[in-house]
Amino acid sequence: MSDIRIVDLEVYYRVGVTEQERGQPQRLLLTIELTCDLAAAAATDDLKQTIDYASLAQALIRYGEGRSWNLLEKLASNLVDMVLEEYQPKAVRIEVKKFVVPQARYVSVSWMGKRYK
Repeated sequence: MSDIRIVDLEVYYRVGVTEQERGQPQRLLLTIELTCDLAAAAATDDLKQTIDYASLAQALIRYGEGRSWNLLEKLASNLVDMVLEEYQPKAVRIEVKKFVVPQARYVSVSWMGKRYK
């Protein structure tokens, strides 16, 4: 197994406990780690044999359109479910960074999911 990583993808989603916080999309950074078998892609040099990370990045950027979440935990869980369903990695881990505590660099939640098929 090998990994594909997208580090600190900038997205703008509506997330927060209060209505005021969810009132405007806010900047979040996503780090996505995909575990997959990349042997066929390495052997064939064929994009169809791997996960198209450019497509995934664009899907994640658009994912927040028309949606909102109260908690980062729910958002991270939803993102993992979407990636597992649409991109079919063996496993995915997503970290969501939010910049709401002035005394901290960021607050983050990580969520992991696996395919069992």
